[in-house]
Amino acid sequence: MRSAAAVTLVVGDEELLADRAVAAVVAAVREADSGAEVHDLAGGKVELGELTQLASPSLFEDRSVVVIRSAQDLSKDVIAEIVKYAAHPADDMFLVLAHPGGVKGKALVDGVKKAGASVVTVTRLTKPGERLDFIKAEVRAAGRTITQGAAQALLDAVGSDLRELAAACGQLAFDTADKSIDEAAVARYHRGRAEVTGFMIADLAVEGRLAESLEQLRWSLATGGPPVLIVSALAGGLRSLAKLSGAPRNLRGAQLAGQLGMPPWKVDRVRRQLNGWGPIGLSAAIQAVADADEQVKGGGTDPAYALERTIQVIVASRTGR
Repeated sequence: MRSAAAVTLVVGDEELLADRAVAAVVAAVREADSGAEVHDLAGGKVELGELTQLASPSLFEDRSVVVIRSAQDLSKDVIAEIVKYAAHPADDMFLVLAHPGGVKGKALVDGVKKAGASVVTVTRLTKPGERLDFIKAEVRAAGRTITQGAAQALLDAVGSDLRELAAACGQLAFDTADKSIDEAAVARYHRGRAEVTGFMIADLAVEGRLAESLEQLRWSLATGGPPVLIVSALAGGLRSLAKLSGAPRNLRGAQLAGQLGMPPWKVDRVRRQLNGWGPIGLSAAIQAVADADEQVKGGGTDPAYALERTIQVIVASRTGR
């Protein structure tokens, strides 16, 4: 009985997921036969006849895995050889082909699919929701759960690179004693070493946490954070408060989220942040951010001072009126 498909085609440009798909096949073969030999080849360096030689029966009937990465770089002759092999694969060899998709080398993809290869698709995650689902799955695989807000905070702090996200999820799960990871755990993990985003600074400011907001602002600026993006995040945070404060009182849950154009978890966060804010304070804070926007876009000589002053005004405007 085979431990994996005779020929596996991994298609897609998300490197981490492609590497994992390849590793899963290798692991499955080695679980069945710990002595299985692995040949890891680069597509551009595979020569005609090399696969045929590797597939030749061995004296001891040893199993082997042949991995060909960057399969789009294979020559036409080698592609023809592989497609022919895929139709009648050897009993004791497992072939894994990693192709990023696209037009280059498409004859290989079409040919091995037609020959009956097992296909694993690993498309790039482009939507924030997909990356959040990825974070949750990584944390779950590590034996933990993560709140929606914490997953968003982790995405904001680390960025969209899946390798970095996976590493952060693994380390965070290892370092967190609690079963569930919350925003406080993410903040502790990243404090002082992750790039601070404007969204974090904005959240702290609208919540009235002056010292922390200024600390994170200075860190962000010191590590190259663009002032214009920080102003944009501050404006966005205040707009969310204003939208929720002006929403019809009779709307709840999904209806309210749809009305505001926010996901439900964000509505919950903004509702908590709205505590202590009134129309006069919101108006003053929004005006301060508008002034700062002009300052950082060339109207002033010291963007850092303009941002610090704006955060001070935002926190002071949170009076409850």
